[in-house]
This record gives sequence, structure tokens and C-alpha cells, in this order.
Amino acid sequence: MKKILISALFLGAMSGVSAQKINLGKAAGVVSKGASALSFSNADAIKMSKESVDYMDKNNPIAGPKDPYTIRLNKLFAKHKSQDGLALNYKVYKVTDINAFACADGSVRVFSSLMDIMTDDELLAVIGHEIGHVKNEDTKDAMKSAYLKAAAMDAASSASNAVATLSESQVGKMANAFLDASHSKKQENQADDYSYDFMKANKYNVVGAYTAFKKLALLSEGGTAQSKFQKMFNSHPDSNKRAEAIKKKAEKDGLWKDPGTVSLPTTKLTK
Repeated sequence: MKKILISALFLGAMSGVSAQKINLGKAAGVVSKGASALSFSNADAIKMSKESVDYMDKNNPIAGPKDPYTIRLNKLFAKHKSQDGLALNYKVYKVTDINAFACADGSVRVFSSLMDIMTDDELLAVIGHEIGHVKNEDTKDAMKSAYLKAAAMDAASSASNAVATLSESQVGKMANAFLDASHSKKQENQADDYSYDFMKANKYNVVGAYTAFKKLALLSEGGTAQSKFQKMFNSHPDSNKRAEAIKKKAEKDGLWKDPGTVSLPTTKLTK
């Protein structure tokens, strides 16, 4: 999932005093000409992911251990510190962007404004989706692309197959490029499947995946407020269609329970 800025009207009713837009410094993206010659291993993806997340952790307000956001996230994911062979660590960024992401190093970051509009079941589905991108190595591809943009490398300069050490400024650019990366439709569908299976295997309410997509669809239909949005859901097109795909799966499995009309909350769900 990508980052999206919540509309001013909605934010006015929900944002906390410490919330701010995610800070990536002056991390303007640098366009790369490609670099297919570069060998980028899982170990490289893990190393670069950790550097990117460390940078973002330093540049954004993180909810403390006694913060309601942290307490809620820990309650939801306490038993998923290890998931499908991944050692995971979770933190909450107290920012106004709506986002969640997972990286190859096992870092999972959830934005407080996402927690403000998603129920527990919806959060489980969203984070399950992000873990799916890691397991399917989609985040490895995204990190490779982000690394190349940050290093301003082209095919010729990458011919050595070496992954060079980046400066702090380049790490910031890499973090920004990673958040802006888009996954293919196939990758998104596979992550959707992973999320559904994650919910089903753990006996969570799979309808949460349906209602999460319905909320994304509502956000994407913001009209004039759309100009205030960033690109979190550019990688989640056709949210209504994807919600219907979840519904069909749930009906086939006998797990469908009609949630009624899905709407965005007017008050934040994290107390």
C-alpha cells in the first residue's frame, strides 16, 4: 500500500495534536535509466530495507510503548512477531498520511491515521496484505528500483553488479522512492490472496478485507478532496472490484457475513 493524505475535512475531526505528514526530508526522487545488470540479492534487499526504515524512524514521530496506538497494534499482532518465516517488528508513525508498509527486513510500519479509520479486522487484512508483498518478494523488487533511483544509476554504471553504500541523503531518496513504488496488478492480486489466506488461517473475520477495500474506494472517490491525496492507493486500483473478489472467496468458503453499508468513521477508532 502507498501513502495517501486524508482530506482536510476528515482530518479535522480525527487527527491528534502530534500528527504530521510523513517526513522524508528533502528526499526528491532521482530518475534512473534502469539497471538490469545489477545483481540485487535478498540480503541486499534486507540491508537496504533496514537502512530505509532506520532513516524513516529517525525522521518521523513514533508512538511510544504506552501510546494507545502502540497498545492497540501490539494487542492485534502480539502473536505475529514471527509470521510465515519472517521475524517482524512493528511501530506506529503518528502522521496524517494513511499508510502501512512492510519491508524485506521484517519491519512493519503502520500510520496512525490508517488506524483511525480501520477496524481491527481491517487492520489485520491490510497488514496481512503488506506481509504478502514481502513473502512474494515484491518489496525486494521495489527496493531494488528505489536503490537505483537513489544512486542515480543506469545500466552502464551497474555493470559491476555491486551494491554500493549510500549517503544519508541517498538513503532518504531511497526511502521516498520505496514508498512511491507501484506493484503490478498480478502482485497486488497475489498479496490480496495472501491477506485473505492469512485471515482465514488465523480464524480472523475475512470480511475485514472486504470492508477495508470498500473504505479505500470511498477515499478514492473524494472528488475535489482527491487533489489533497497522495499516492498510497495508486497501487490499489479498482478497490470495489477487489472487494467483490474477497466477497466471492468468502461466500465460497462459507465465511461471508454481510457487513451492511460501509462508511468512513467520523471519529477516530483508536482511543
